[in-house]
Amino acid sequence: MNLPLPDVPEVRVVGLPQLTSGFDLVERLDLGMHLKVHGPLEPMTGERLAELAESISLNGRGGAGFPFGRKLRAVAKASIRRGVRPVVVINGSEGEPACRKDTVLLNRAPHLILDGALLAAEALGARTLIVAVTRNSTEISVRSALAERGLSDRRGRPLRARVVRTPERMVSGEASAVIRAASGGPALPPGRRGRAAESGVGGAPTLLSNAETYAQLAVAARMGPRRYGDTGLPDEPGTVLLTLSGAVARPMVIEVPTGVPLRYVLQLAGAPPLPQGVLTGGYHGNWISAHAVHDAVISRESLAAAGGALGAGAILPIGPETCPLGESLRVANWLAAETAGQCGPCRLGLPAAAGGLSDVLNGGGPAALEALREVTLAVKGRGACKHPDGSARFLSSTLSAFTDDLAAHVLDGGCGRETRGVLPLPAPGYQDVEESVPSGEKLAVDWTLCRGHGLCADIVPELIRLGADGYPALADAMVPMHLRGRAQRAVRRCPALALRIEQQAPERPALPPGTGRKALGSGRS
Repeated sequence: MNLPLPDVPEVRVVGLPQLTSGFDLVERLDLGMHLKVHGPLEPMTGERLAELAESISLNGRGGAGFPFGRKLRAVAKASIRRGVRPVVVINGSEGEPACRKDTVLLNRAPHLILDGALLAAEALGARTLIVAVTRNSTEISVRSALAERGLSDRRGRPLRARVVRTPERMVSGEASAVIRAASGGPALPPGRRGRAAESGVGGAPTLLSNAETYAQLAVAARMGPRRYGDTGLPDEPGTVLLTLSGAVARPMVIEVPTGVPLRYVLQLAGAPPLPQGVLTGGYHGNWISAHAVHDAVISRESLAAAGGALGAGAILPIGPETCPLGESLRVANWLAAETAGQCGPCRLGLPAAAGGLSDVLNGGGPAALEALREVTLAVKGRGACKHPDGSARFLSSTLSAFTDDLAAHVLDGGCGRETRGVLPLPAPGYQDVEESVPSGEKLAVDWTLCRGHGLCADIVPELIRLGADGYPALADAMVPMHLRGRAQRAVRRCPALALRIEQQAPERPALPPGTGRKALGSGRS
């Protein structure tokens, strides 16, 4: 069984690097090295920035693919109409086990992402910048990058910048979940559809895009639309970042120009010459056949024409030695467990769909297959967020892509192959061992005042649990940065005013793995 992907896998490039420039010099580009590699960046007006994004056909690189220029104009229009300063959010929440491209950028080139976000913030007149991350290594890298630029969340600053930590879950990376977390709530979709451009963080118009989108904007702003358009396809210029895993010899993140054949990219990662299928777009994406792989190139249009999707840039081939339905069942079970639990299609429909696929594999016959098709169809278009739709799309694609295997399981009792677990999933208990950067603060209780109301344990159960006597038992550890806001809320809501936060001597956080002093120092190569 394959191990989970590391935070920062091998990085390769086809052609000349743009997003990955300087990766051959240092493990992480600090501000000095970043400026040496990429050069300075001049501010732009909102209209010029929108025109630039439109001229290079810049679409969001987080999965939805929404045009960035249109989003920028919508935020500007709402901000002017309402007379409210907008908020700029970098969505670096990458909770899908098969995706690492944004994590690689945040760990190794954080200033390129900040360049694009700060361009947008200045053009819009924003006074708040928020970076949402899921992993410890990315949190450390981003906090270091903000400190290198002198950015902080202190009052009185012309631009306040802060990091928001979200759980490493599929639903936590959705835009509405990130906005809810940035507003002080749980990192879950709110259960209702809304437009962030109109009302996002704290009710303000919000420009939210993923990390690669902002990095692409920064590259294009330096190069100009003509030079940027010299790379890749005319209709989809530039490069894209892909995460390759599954049945490959070398899992990697790779930067490629659009138009490069998909089969060539798979060959670089050591994929099987004739894969059974290739999952494109990640676990909310679509399977394509080996025949379609031969003709497809790296672009949204080409992959869509082949029945696939570029999505979040995850490409996962599987070889002939494993059962594709068994591999898909592992993913279906994980998707069902990732439910936000806020609507019937997600809370009930996805587990039922995963159970239906299990019934098909375990000899349920045609009746089990028909039941699976019905529950998958019932889930579509009825969820409070996009997770049910994406999961149903994955299941429907599985049933369409592997018809011979499906027939073998339904009619003959199985395909004769075991499930080898080549599609990456988190290790068991991964959420329990996740750590965060310590804040240098601890919770403390004044026992002369505490009356055992228990509200604090409801607000921040990770740090406070109720003992057998009904009184709080506090974790003997510093408050992690990503729980600091909830810890402060627990203090404010204590009815007896018994809970407080005490400042401790902060521990100096370790640097991300593979990051040396050379990369974080003066910038000398």
